[in-house]
Amino acid sequence: MTFASATWAEPHLNVVPRTAAEAARIAAATAPTTDFTKPEQFETHPSGAATKFDIRTRDAFSFASANMPFEREMDFKVGNGFFKKLWVTAPSSTVSSDGLGPLYNARACQRCHIKDGRGHPPEGAGDEGVSMFLRLSIPAEQSDLTEETLAYLGAAPEPTYGLQLQDKSIPGIAPEGQMQITYSEVPVTLGDGSVVTLRAPEYDVVDLQSGALHPDVQLSPRIAPQMIGLGLLEAIPAADILAHADPDDADGDGISGRPNMVWNHEFDREMLGRFGLKAGSATIREQSAMAFHADIGLSTSMFPEGYGECTASQTACRAAPDGNTPEQQNLEVSDQVLNLVTFYSRNLAVPARRNLDDPEVLRGKELFYDAGCTSCHTPKFVTDRLNDQAEQSFQLIWPYTDMLLHDMGPGLADNRPEWQANGQEWRTPPLWGIGMTQTVSGHTYFLHDGRARNLLEAILWHGGEAEAARETVRLMTAADRGALIKFLESL
Repeated sequence: MTFASATWAEPHLNVVPRTAAEAARIAAATAPTTDFTKPEQFETHPSGAATKFDIRTRDAFSFASANMPFEREMDFKVGNGFFKKLWVTAPSSTVSSDGLGPLYNARACQRCHIKDGRGHPPEGAGDEGVSMFLRLSIPAEQSDLTEETLAYLGAAPEPTYGLQLQDKSIPGIAPEGQMQITYSEVPVTLGDGSVVTLRAPEYDVVDLQSGALHPDVQLSPRIAPQMIGLGLLEAIPAADILAHADPDDADGDGISGRPNMVWNHEFDREMLGRFGLKAGSATIREQSAMAFHADIGLSTSMFPEGYGECTASQTACRAAPDGNTPEQQNLEVSDQVLNLVTFYSRNLAVPARRNLDDPEVLRGKELFYDAGCTSCHTPKFVTDRLNDQAEQSFQLIWPYTDMLLHDMGPGLADNRPEWQANGQEWRTPPLWGIGMTQTVSGHTYFLHDGRARNLLEAILWHGGEAEAARETVRLMTAADRGALIKFLESL
């Protein structure tokens, strides 16, 4: 794979090229620190001037970029309204709100991204699991689709049920099935002799309504990720992300992060994947359109089918009334609405760091570096200078991600490919805001499927390229582990 700049162009961004002087300043600002006796300059501002201060409530992830011009605040608020909107079945008297389904996972974006935070797996029989779903696919060589068609898809759809299991539906149409999770215990002995018990999930689908799944179906559980800082991640120069890529591990450090190249439906071209748990989408706008399409069953200009993700074999689903009306560009979600939701999603602020000058936090930061965690969780970037996005333009940010795919070992594998990502690879998740998860979301479930019940469990699940870092943490003293966790909780 080549990393030519033309291949990784960003046509959705209006970028002002960097000067040589700016590049030198950026290299100095983003260089890894070697001084852990005090916080670094600007470390209080994880998202630069967009950082939101003095918010430690459940609404901490729901504020606009702090540097947003006043005249754009109304767009943010209206976009928030559409993000929270409960969609209804078509036809209805409110044509701007109908078109739900026929198959869906949630009636609103906010139902999955509760308080713009992290989803969780079902907690008992009464929990619908609305913030978690299953992706579906089959091995590409077993698909009846042509090679040309598969080139435009992230994976080969399951023939009957498509690329996602929808566990809810409108009246008269049966939901596709229900996700079932069973856990087994995995004890892990720490260096001091204490034992942590992890829970290993297994997934199945029950109550299938359209026949059996393909015998080689690939199931991938997905928790709704937190929404903060997305616009800043989108504004990281592709060249800076690719500079961290080492697909063949040329430097021999055991870390071989690589980019995901994906097909973008808006620009009809391959682009650098940034969003989703496997970096399967290139832009916030496309990611939003994909969520409307698969999660809620709503059409957009990128995915104009009024029947959502119903497959050709689901004839009753495809024949159900939809909300595509002339008033909405013959769509259920007009470009105006999609643009407002995109603007809202782009501008959810990252809250300020907390306790970063605490000696134990500083010690934990040093341990984080010494363990090699920054090999994937890259602390700092400077975003592109953008002509028409003041909030994201030229900001020093601290997301703690390299935005690349890494092999996390068989323990975390879903064994399902997505574009260039294989069944053991995941995009490095940003860590900013992770210490606010309990406050915002009311839980501390982590990883792609929420199997980890706290930060230590999440670390102990790391394998593959992260195995050496995991073992360093596993063998730490209790005091050092506590300092490391306290650092993560300060992010």
